[in-house]
Amino acid sequence: MAQRAGTADLPLHGGRVPPWLATRMARLGAVVSEAIVHHYGRDELLRRLSHPFWFQSFGAVMGMDWHSSGITTSVIGALKRGLAPLENELGIHVCGGRGKYSRQTPHELMAIGERTGFDGASLATASRLVAKVDSAALQDGFQLYLHGFIVSDEGRWVVVQQGMNADTKQARRYHWLSEGLKNFVDAPHSAIDGPSQGNIINLTDHRASASRSKQLDLLGTVGPDGIVREFSAIEGCDSQQNLLGNPQAMLPHLLMLSHHDVRPNDVFMRRLHGNLAAANAAAPKDFAELLLTPGVGARTVKALALVAEVVHGTPCRFDDPARFSFAHGGKDGHPFPVPLRVYDETIRVLKSAVQKAKLGATEELAALQRLDDEARRLERVASGPSFERLIAEERARSDSYGGRTVLDDRRPPWPASRSNVP
Repeated sequence: MAQRAGTADLPLHGGRVPPWLATRMARLGAVVSEAIVHHYGRDELLRRLSHPFWFQSFGAVMGMDWHSSGITTSVIGALKRGLAPLENELGIHVCGGRGKYSRQTPHELMAIGERTGFDGASLATASRLVAKVDSAALQDGFQLYLHGFIVSDEGRWVVVQQGMNADTKQARRYHWLSEGLKNFVDAPHSAIDGPSQGNIINLTDHRASASRSKQLDLLGTVGPDGIVREFSAIEGCDSQQNLLGNPQAMLPHLLMLSHHDVRPNDVFMRRLHGNLAAANAAAPKDFAELLLTPGVGARTVKALALVAEVVHGTPCRFDDPARFSFAHGGKDGHPFPVPLRVYDETIRVLKSAVQKAKLGATEELAALQRLDDEARRLERVASGPSFERLIAEERARSDSYGGRTVLDDRRPPWPASRSNVP
């Protein structure tokens, strides 16, 4: 049935996603999802979404703040908007969201089940149970406020939900995947990992089975008042040692620090130089032949090299999500303003490749995979500009790329362009 696939701890950020970015995120999220489904199938897209490092990198390549809690809300929202027109064709359905939208998830699943034929009632129950496990059976100080449920036509699913700890000003994201376990209440997590924040209660641990049984016995024999008396009698005993025992095996756990700016330690420069070297080797004139899409400039190819890795990369390559912000910057200006001309060209190239692949012409989509392969090969030997110089160059050219941040919202949006990007 289901297992926890990983967790992420993120600094809480306020603010909003401006319309000029939200629209592009929906378009880019949809076409990247289409490319993954085309190459690897629906199940692989669900597996990617269940991996905290890949999910964060996906949000970063979309131009969101690379490290913040807002990536969760914005990526789920972008996929919900972007995939809605494609759900019949792609067989992927996105339900839930933040706040009141999270509570609508069971109703959405029931409605989709009626249209597609999967067991909507069973999935609605799964949605409620996953939320209950991470809010009641596991009590770690984070209160859930977001619940996203992505399900395929086959009834396989992934849940991405997020909780908030107002005292520590942190959010924690929980990822679940509908593979590998027999029930929700006896060890549905392969592991629970995170910074030490005091004792937690984990009633889903195998070693807590006696506690679960005793709770049911007490409720049936002495009632709520009796439970209060029993608790008073044992208060002060160190029962946590018996409950928690030895550490479990580690799940993927992403820990994002609080600084807004992208720093050298946040990026594996060898990998970034590999991405840039592959792009420079293909662009500008050779890339038109490779990708069969005229009019693409060198800067777009650099973005495509990072997007191609999101589509084709293996899980071990996403442990520096900040690197993917070098594709389309960040809405807060870190590492640089969102280059809207480049962003629009990236979407255009990907859409062209996916649409042609649907008709059997896979050359363009295969070219993106070769770009990723080349980046992986070159990173062993590639060198390049320093981290500081890369950012300085990008900021210096920001105006020519249509660079924009949330601080610039008083000026008119940069129009989508089909002209060459420098």
